[in-house]
Amino acid sequence: MTPAARIDACISILSVIGTVKVPMDTVIGDYMRQRRYIGSKDRAYIAEHVYMCMRHKARFAWLIEKAGGDAPTPRLQMVCCLLYLDGRAQKDVEKLFDGSKYGADPLSSEEAACLEKLSRFTLDEPDMPDLVKAEFPAEYELQLRAVFGEDLPAQARAMLEPATLDLRVNTLKKTRDEVMDSLAQNDVATEKTSYSPCGLRVQEKTYLSKTKAFSKGWIDIQDEGSQLIALATGAGPGNQVLDYCAGAGGKTIALANMMEGKGRIIAMDNDERRLDRSRSRFKRSGVSDNIEVRPLTENRHKKWLRRQKGTFDVVLCDVPCSGSGTWRRNPDMRWINYGPDLDALYEVQAEILEKVVDTVKPGGKLVYATCSLFREENEDQIERFLKSHEDFELLDVSNHWPDGVISPVVGPYMRLTPKDHNTDGFFAAVMQRKPNSETEKMEEI
Repeated sequence: MTPAARIDACISILSVIGTVKVPMDTVIGDYMRQRRYIGSKDRAYIAEHVYMCMRHKARFAWLIEKAGGDAPTPRLQMVCCLLYLDGRAQKDVEKLFDGSKYGADPLSSEEAACLEKLSRFTLDEPDMPDLVKAEFPAEYELQLRAVFGEDLPAQARAMLEPATLDLRVNTLKKTRDEVMDSLAQNDVATEKTSYSPCGLRVQEKTYLSKTKAFSKGWIDIQDEGSQLIALATGAGPGNQVLDYCAGAGGKTIALANMMEGKGRIIAMDNDERRLDRSRSRFKRSGVSDNIEVRPLTENRHKKWLRRQKGTFDVVLCDVPCSGSGTWRRNPDMRWINYGPDLDALYEVQAEILEKVVDTVKPGGKLVYATCSLFREENEDQIERFLKSHEDFELLDVSNHWPDGVISPVVGPYMRLTPKDHNTDGFFAAVMQRKPNSETEKMEEI
């Protein structure tokens, strides 16, 4: 592709994002699949620059307005990207809009005038508001001020950095040191994660699917924060475990590793296709014999769940949420809501807890987790649940880690952020059914 054609491709993708209920990475993937002729280097350039535009969306909009632009159109977003992030001169930016067969149309007189003014600015102008510099949606300021206080701008800025690429080592097959050595032989440099004893962080972008460690099922791609949620459950050999919102099965595999292949895990989810795809992951990791897959789309599995009163040692609910903790990984989600609104999500989360509460055995643990930063989805949900379920108590997560885990937090809740832990934003609470609960009393009768 010519440089001008690359720019036109970026503009085409940016024009679609937000107009359909499809996340940005899917829009990019669909665009590429429909154009198989695009080479790998061109694909990488296009994807990188679309992400760059979304990571700087608020700043670009502010600068375009200051320069007299009518609106932050995809074309002007690309102008800003080329000018401020690629470091191109004004005349070079104009040349890229050359009107060639596959290139972007030439800049209009209004766009050219805007570019001329933009070229006088810097990406972070002195009079630019702090939260604009931090790419922070104004509608969430009050909610997250309540969580982070004066630290909010710093927390928001940390979410501008690209997400890390973390791996979880399959300890049923290899040790972390053995996997590090194997990856190094494939020219993949890694370092040990700060908190998870089974985590590795990849230091540079690479194709892991071509490594021996991946093909042998020695590793799984999983953010360190997600690994810590699984570790917070304290699941162990011989346990009966319910992973109620199993999704693609990443935490399910982590739980199976903790259980050393002994015991039983039930993986359930409303997304049958996603859950079905997890079967191949289970097989590659060598844990499929210990995992039962039960899609919640089938009534027989819903009926089965209602019969499991007092069955499980551990119930993990990694519930649907706003995804605000993944903003550094999915920058489009700052500005676009692809799912239910927050009020609807709060109710879904509460309903999930009610659906599984009776399945926890006396002395067993109910672990609630989100990838959200909002208190309403996190602490408020737990406080509401505990008020109506006096047979449960909140455990101090900082005191209940398996051996080898350095607690990332102090206090009862696990709240992780990119700034403080260099993970995605996660929340987890561990609740325990009291041994003298009503369920146990009924069994004694």
